[in-house]
Amino acid sequence: MKRITIIICGLTSLVLLSCNSGKRKDTITISGAWALYPMAVKWVEEYKKVHPEIRIDVSAGGAGKGIADVLGGLVEIGMVSRPLNPEELKRGALPVAVAKDAVVAVVSDHNPAMVAIITNGLSAEKGADIWITGKYKTWGEIFHSTLSSPVHVYTRSDACGAAEMWAMFFGKKQEDISGIGVYGDPGLAQAVKSDSLGIGFNNIGYVYDNKTKRAVEGIKIVPLDLNSNGMIDPDESFYDTLEEIIEAISSGKYPSPPSRELYFVLKGKPSDNQTLTDFMKWILTDGQQFVRESGYVPLPADNILTGLRNLQ
Repeated sequence: MKRITIIICGLTSLVLLSCNSGKRKDTITISGAWALYPMAVKWVEEYKKVHPEIRIDVSAGGAGKGIADVLGGLVEIGMVSRPLNPEELKRGALPVAVAKDAVVAVVSDHNPAMVAIITNGLSAEKGADIWITGKYKTWGEIFHSTLSSPVHVYTRSDACGAAEMWAMFFGKKQEDISGIGVYGDPGLAQAVKSDSLGIGFNNIGYVYDNKTKRAVEGIKIVPLDLNSNGMIDPDESFYDTLEEIIEAISSGKYPSPPSRELYFVLKGKPSDNQTLTDFMKWILTDGQQFVRESGYVPLPADNILTGLRNLQ
């Protein structure tokens, strides 16, 4: 009889340990990259349908804010749209890839050089001479024509993954990019849309309409001349619809950078927060069904398994 009592107590202890392995909280806070903001909002909407008792607050402000907030303990999740650096990892940042997207060059659809832009595209070399060296002063200089209209170059004023990935396409960093600084993805898209001589860059979620699946009114995506032959070949033309560029990103036809993985970053493993753990696991499983319809690229199965292991 005494032996039976010991076994029952032992099992009870194991159950208690399992139940208390993570504390239940009713709030999750998220901040960071504009690139992930629309996706995060969609995930929160869907998650609350099955867990209405959980409050989740989401705010954008750039990848720099996201990593600073999560490492500073201000939020549970930082949205980051670039690879993490060694110093951030050393401070306890745990990146979990949750989706993929890409940065694209954009101009106003009233740009006077539109025919050349679509026909010739933008090579990495020309892009570097626009944003890094400032070599080109007119649209005619870019495309070897007599067009004397000046080039108005735009970039991001906030520390962000979009600018970092765009700079990486040229082998540089965000601080190497020059241009008129504009805060946030929506602001930069609006600035280019309003300036017929402007050129900038945006995450695809801000230049494609998720309902029509085509470029938002007033904006034109600049195709990349990936082989630098001075023209857009048929296998480099995949920008007409959101589905086309998603497929190009997924297959690797659109290069990385400027395509990239998007991360939810935690400060250490969430073993003491069961609510956060459950939410993160849902994003990597049931939540992936909403990725493509939201204009993003779903993660490969290997990435999902890696993320789930990292949350253990």
